Amino acid sequence: MKIVCSKSNLAKGVSIVSKAVATKTTMPILECILVDASLDIIKLTANDMELGIETTIEGEIIEHGIIALNAKLFSEIVRKLPDNEVVIDTDASNQTMISCEKAKFTIAAQSGEDFSYLPAIEKEDSIEISEFTLKEVIRQTIFSIADNDTNKMMAGELFEIEEDMLKVVSLDGHRISIRKINLKNSYERRKVIVPGKTLQEISKIISGESDAEVEISFTKNHIVFEFDKTLVVSRLIEGDYFRIDQMISSDYETKVKVNKRELLDCIDRATLLIKEGDKKPIIISIGDEAMELKIKSQIGSMDEEIMIEKEGKDLLIGFNPKFMIDALRVIDDEEVDLYFMNAKAPCFIRNEQQSYIYLILPVNFNVVA
Repeated sequence: MKIVCSKSNLAKGVSIVSKAVATKTTMPILECILVDASLDIIKLTANDMELGIETTIEGEIIEHGIIALNAKLFSEIVRKLPDNEVVIDTDASNQTMISCEKAKFTIAAQSGEDFSYLPAIEKEDSIEISEFTLKEVIRQTIFSIADNDTNKMMAGELFEIEEDMLKVVSLDGHRISIRKINLKNSYERRKVIVPGKTLQEISKIISGESDAEVEISFTKNHIVFEFDKTLVVSRLIEGDYFRIDQMISSDYETKVKVNKRELLDCIDRATLLIKEGDKKPIIISIGDEAMELKIKSQIGSMDEEIMIEKEGKDLLIGFNPKFMIDALRVIDDEEVDLYFMNAKAPCFIRNEQQSYIYLILPVNFNVVA
């Protein structure tokens, strides 16, 4: 095999597919990137058997062939090459020369025939949304997935399609994030659980342009994302997702309208007094025209008042400040509505259209003097 392409094209392609390279495996071939020039296009592929990414790059094929190169070494070499044309030339014994200007590397490769190709997907149905929308939806929900493997459902996000609505849900046992997106067309009802890792990697790859489309296709066991010469195939998480509707309530005893930036900045300031790993709550006292926020730790204490519009009862309630910050950071509205039932019930942050809903469980606390 012999190909010629620009360093920038090659580096971009390697960066995209590297996100699906296996990091802990007993199969060395899964630590490789496949360079496939067996047809009339140059394809790069990586596959860790749960997530597979394939992208095409522009370049010239001088001699057709296919080879698998160690991903870590290959990407480091490409990254440090001069910004010029790169030649990749492989001989019959799989010795591969990567050259650019006066720099020449010769490394051992593995046969491309041994590589685990992406599964052949027969798409049952698909939807289209913009790259901007997909990137935003992931940003606005991904922080609520569980960061350990104690419950595989919590390590993924629910994608639920009903007619012209896509609902994306994540939860970790302490909070729930829900985003609803209107689709251009109506589709058959479908529920799938997509691994959080897949969504995090897609979010890094897509540009987020509003006029660029992503086609999302489904099979029984896989979800496929197609965009900008790139194909991402991910295994789905099997099982039934949590019954979210039973956890969501529209009842409330207290409603607060508050400037989002003021509330976020206040809670952010309060966290200066919390050491990492410390579970000190922020205590919120809701009165008629003001909300008082207090925090007390070994380092010191802080209290601050924010003006609010209130409906209903006064309330004293405590929260993990990080959970409040995570939700407020991804809301783009200038003002937010917070709904409370009592000091033991969840807080709901939602807009009137309920296009976003954030549920945060309160925590027990000792009253700060």
